[in-house]
Amino acid sequence: MSTQQIPVVVLAGFLGAGKTTLLNHVLRSARGTRIGVMVNDFGDIGIDAMTVAGQVGSTVSLGNGCLCCAVDAGELDEYLEVLTRPEARLDVIVIEASGLAEPEELVRMVLASENERVVYGGLVQVVDAAEFPATRLRHPGADRHLSLADLVVVNKADRVPEEELRSVRKTVAGLAGRAAVVEVSHGRIDPELLFDRVVPEGEIEGQMSIEDILYGPEGIDQVHPHAAYESLSVTAATPLEPRRLMAFLDSRPEGLYRIKGFVDLGPADQDNRYVVHAVGRFLRFYPEPWPVGEERLTQLVLIGSGIDPAGLRKELASCELNGPQDAPDEHSMWGVLRYVQQTAEQTEADGL
Repeated sequence: MSTQQIPVVVLAGFLGAGKTTLLNHVLRSARGTRIGVMVNDFGDIGIDAMTVAGQVGSTVSLGNGCLCCAVDAGELDEYLEVLTRPEARLDVIVIEASGLAEPEELVRMVLASENERVVYGGLVQVVDAAEFPATRLRHPGADRHLSLADLVVVNKADRVPEEELRSVRKTVAGLAGRAAVVEVSHGRIDPELLFDRVVPEGEIEGQMSIEDILYGPEGIDQVHPHAAYESLSVTAATPLEPRRLMAFLDSRPEGLYRIKGFVDLGPADQDNRYVVHAVGRFLRFYPEPWPVGEERLTQLVLIGSGIDPAGLRKELASCELNGPQDAPDEHSMWGVLRYVQQTAEQTEADGL
């Protein structure tokens, strides 16, 4: 990948669902990951950072390497341009939608962005477990929002009886289709579900950072369990057959939220390995030359909730080349190449 791309995550949910609580938790848990936050309404982000900023168009530092700015939806591309500049050194950008915003429009804007440093990082829809039935009555669009989500966070799980929580989750899962669904309390989701954490270089053991002083050496939320999810790492020395790989990716099971890593497609493309970036329904490949002297391996990490690691490992193993019958032809790479460059047609194909 010639240009370092920054995932842009859209965080949505109706008023009171707990988006800001979740976002503040993610900021406190970043510990080395530089996060850019864009909000289009005011809330208690980063200890009232936006209230201090005082107006739309302001950008403030949150003191832990993260940035926060308040924008109107029409300014989205302009601020993406600012936040993705190399000097900002951000690792991920989170857009917190207004409680009454249409998340579909924000997703469309991210997917349609011509900024080559941007890559879609998924639509995260936050649901209030205690108010879910009432929310569906007040907001007829709630079901449609869930159907678009890549990850659904059922928040405030501690506020409802276990049987009611099971009912809410079942309804949410039915509306959300293949999206991953996790249950949390107080917005305490593991950031690893949303983005890769970055360990600061040169960190000195025992040295207290500003975050340590503000939140304690383990982070204020570390005493509380995060939402459960599964992570599976797969390494294969045998190249994968492109068509079988695409059949796997096109039918990836519900609950499988992220796929990242490299794939070796062997004789179908001897010159390149392919970086894989999949989040929810979104999929993209990036061809890049094999590093000189590096062993040719497929290395993937799969992350989700309620997934079957053994089953996924078996499915990926079935994608490996079997012999002469898997010799490539002129059509072998068509499925992969379809996802190499996002186009308007592909945006349509993604259902957005």
